[in-house]
Amino acid sequence: MRTVPVYLFTGFLESGKTSFIRDTLRDPGFRENDKTLLIVCEEGMEEYDEQFQHETNTAIVSVDCMEDLTYDFLKTCHKVTKPDRVMIEFNGMWNLTNFLDTVEFPSSWLLVQILSTVDASTFEMYLTNMRSILFEQLIHSETIVFNRCDENTDKLYLRNNIKAMNKGAQLIYETVDGEIVDLGDDEMPFDMNAEVIEIQDDDYGLWYMDATEHPEKYDGKTIEIKGKVIANKIDGMKHAFIVGRYAMVCCADDTSLIGLLVHYDDSNSLNVNDWVHVKAKVRVEFDEEYNGNVPILYAENVALTDALDDELVYFN
Repeated sequence: MRTVPVYLFTGFLESGKTSFIRDTLRDPGFRENDKTLLIVCEEGMEEYDEQFQHETNTAIVSVDCMEDLTYDFLKTCHKVTKPDRVMIEFNGMWNLTNFLDTVEFPSSWLLVQILSTVDASTFEMYLTNMRSILFEQLIHSETIVFNRCDENTDKLYLRNNIKAMNKGAQLIYETVDGEIVDLGDDEMPFDMNAEVIEIQDDDYGLWYMDATEHPEKYDGKTIEIKGKVIANKIDGMKHAFIVGRYAMVCCADDTSLIGLLVHYDDSNSLNVNDWVHVKAKVRVEFDEEYNGNVPILYAENVALTDALDDELVYFN
């Protein structure tokens, strides 16, 4: 039986899903005269006209509610259109986790990729007012495209908020003209060339995400951070502890630990939940569980300190 790949596109209404799908299907390297079944789950400002459907060999089926996406319905769509691939333009207000858990595809269909589009100009608004719904749209995505970026876009803010939700996602930044732009290192709020890199409390999350994504940048450098002792006994290590903080992911009740291993000779003197100020040398080492290089801290000094008024990390 021939496998039919399924591509799922998520994102809020007017986030650029339709434009992204149209550009993808018009790409000669992608199309290759294959037949595409496009299942459209919401009606946006952009549309797929008859000329587009003819040019891209695409059959379009529209649905109004997730309950319509039954096994029998999808099997009928497959039988009628005989697609080589399937694309689903998902409704931004539907629960994606529920869809993935409950919807049964025809036996030949295989979900191969989940992609999301995000309007960079409205991301902060959605994050503030609809965080849980935004989280639901992006948590499963392998690729997230931030479109409509301009010279005022804080790409660091976008990246670190997404990485708190979905560490494994590949992020792409596009301008209004569709040009892909990079994230510049000069956007960091601390001095990378200082003899001791002092990480302010509000910058902890930004530093952590950058250090775990690009540990080689910090190899051999000395840093100062403030955090909580998460664990003071590490299996197989006599003198080590975990320092970290918790980042808000979906809501205040849904947080994710962002912490690092610290080698410290006097770690037994520390208690779980102690707040500490750590001055340490960063070394990059391979971690088997992570299956990659990670930053490890070798403490030069650890001192007890007062807890923060607000312990949560925000990527502002």
